[in-house]
Amino acid sequence: MSTTSDESHLSFSSDNFDFKRLVTLSLAALGVVFGDIGTSPLYAIRECFHGEFSIPVTTPNVLGVLSLLIWALLLIVTLKYLTFIMKADNEGEGGILALTALIISHSKKNKSERWILVSLGLFGAALLYGDGMITPSISVLSAVEGIQIIAPSFGPLVIPVTIVILAGLFLFQHNGTAKVGAFFGPIILLWFTSIGLCGLVEIVKYPAILKAVFPWYGLEFLVNNHAKGFLVLGAVFLAVTGAEALYADMGHFGRRPIRLTWSLLVLPALLLNYFGQGAVLLSQPSMSYNPFYALVPSWGVIPMVILATLATIIASQALITGVFSLTQQGIQLGYIPRLTVRHTSASHIGQIYVPAANWALMFSTIALVAGFGSSSKLASAYGVAVTATMLISAVLFYYVARDLWNWNRLGLNLLMGMFMLIDLSFFGASMSKLFHGAWFPLVIGFALFTLMLTWKNGRKLLQKQIADRTLTIGEFVESLAIQQPQRVKGQAIYLTANPDVVPMALLHNMRHNKILHSEVGLLNFSTERTPRVPNSKKVEVIQLNYGMYKIIARYGFMEYPNIRQVLALANQQGMHFRTDAISYFLNREKIVTGMKSKMSVWRKKLFALMARNALSATSYYDLPSGQVIEIGVQVQI
Repeated sequence: MSTTSDESHLSFSSDNFDFKRLVTLSLAALGVVFGDIGTSPLYAIRECFHGEFSIPVTTPNVLGVLSLLIWALLLIVTLKYLTFIMKADNEGEGGILALTALIISHSKKNKSERWILVSLGLFGAALLYGDGMITPSISVLSAVEGIQIIAPSFGPLVIPVTIVILAGLFLFQHNGTAKVGAFFGPIILLWFTSIGLCGLVEIVKYPAILKAVFPWYGLEFLVNNHAKGFLVLGAVFLAVTGAEALYADMGHFGRRPIRLTWSLLVLPALLLNYFGQGAVLLSQPSMSYNPFYALVPSWGVIPMVILATLATIIASQALITGVFSLTQQGIQLGYIPRLTVRHTSASHIGQIYVPAANWALMFSTIALVAGFGSSSKLASAYGVAVTATMLISAVLFYYVARDLWNWNRLGLNLLMGMFMLIDLSFFGASMSKLFHGAWFPLVIGFALFTLMLTWKNGRKLLQKQIADRTLTIGEFVESLAIQQPQRVKGQAIYLTANPDVVPMALLHNMRHNKILHSEVGLLNFSTERTPRVPNSKKVEVIQLNYGMYKIIARYGFMEYPNIRQVLALANQQGMHFRTDAISYFLNREKIVTGMKSKMSVWRKKLFALMARNALSATSYYDLPSGQVIEIGVQVQI
């Protein structure tokens, strides 16, 4: 999930696109945004007629399933996401955390109502990690399974080949996507062109399949098949699992290129392929085990398997990078402990690599492939996380449209009522697979949600205990007027989590060393609820008495704090700190449990464990290690 530079990013929000730029952005969006939804034809139709809850291949069933699938694409992707949800941008950025941050920043609700909405947003974000584990597994595995079409004797090679491809994909991540990013768009363009043409050939042979465009075939299917028809909705939903990615990647490419690419290429190619698979099923019911490859002529199976594998790797790459981006946002918003975040491109600020997230995804995807053994079984685990996230996105959008935009209540209620009915239907159908694998992403989601809240609440509790043991900045400056310690020539910066209190490292340094530098900066990094903060507003310097400065560095949740940039901007406001002459003082908290509070003991111990394993401030803010002094502080929570 690559992004652009600040300058380019700002231009995306404008409607003044020249044709060449529009084409370039559309091609780039094609390679990043549509990979997930574009590889769904590999397994969506198959799971309806050959999966855990499959139905017989009959003309009414094929027309009914196709009708449901077509209208799911139109109502969920085209209407819900591209027409409405994408209006809810946070200064151009999309995605569930950006939407959550929008509610935090502008909501006038009371604390309890806002806490519920924010918790929903966090849980939706946590569920995306489960999706990030399953999508590469099912996508690559479903593509590689095509080698069984070439030669059934190759069947035992499917799992090993899939694992090798996945391992290579994750081992490559540290290099970044910049070197191969230029190839993503053309490959996906070839993919959509190929699957559309394959479907068109079968439609020409059996044009009656186009009747499925009428919605009453889908409604009739649900009425006639009762519970069985409802359960099939879980497989139908597989066709729209990439819809959330369209919203999440909006800030990288803009609404217009995404909408244009979807309307002119992606949607037509998907519809042609799905119609073609339906035609194949009516003429060859025995091909229900893999109707996608049944569309391909015998001479084209090997090239299609190769192309499908490349397409699924690209789809997986987009989701993996999306998890990296989500992790960075979580760290910046204070819900995830500091982790190593490496930038892999000098020109594209969003191309990052998070080693901890990468290795966790790698071992999880390989374990899923080995454990489930086939894409059909993995499909049972797929969908529930995405349906839940889509449901949560709809709820959050409702409150944004109602409270922030003041939309007409009646129209909004009718619109969201329709979307909620659709989302709840798909969610209910997906939950029916709870004991067939759907439990996995839910367990992952709940576990990560617990970790996020534990870290956020633990940090609040820790900061409160520190604030109770130290002085406010005003009190400290007043104390210097009464009795100053010995001043030594030099410059020191103390990092503080609370801009209003004196860091304990400073007090401990004065207590034990009896000195204070001649120039002292109290630096606080603050994360705003907006994606980016312009340089003109990024740093605020407040000059205090006795050679002291309070420095507040404000960064957006899509940005990465940079100490050199902070000092450069601060020096423009009257400071004269030299980067090579500064001593950086940090607290090194040793957390012990024991105090009575609202936080349970086991969560306090969990927080202490997370704190011990979090990346040090020295590494996270890229401070020069030879100029850092850490002062240990024991804090009981």
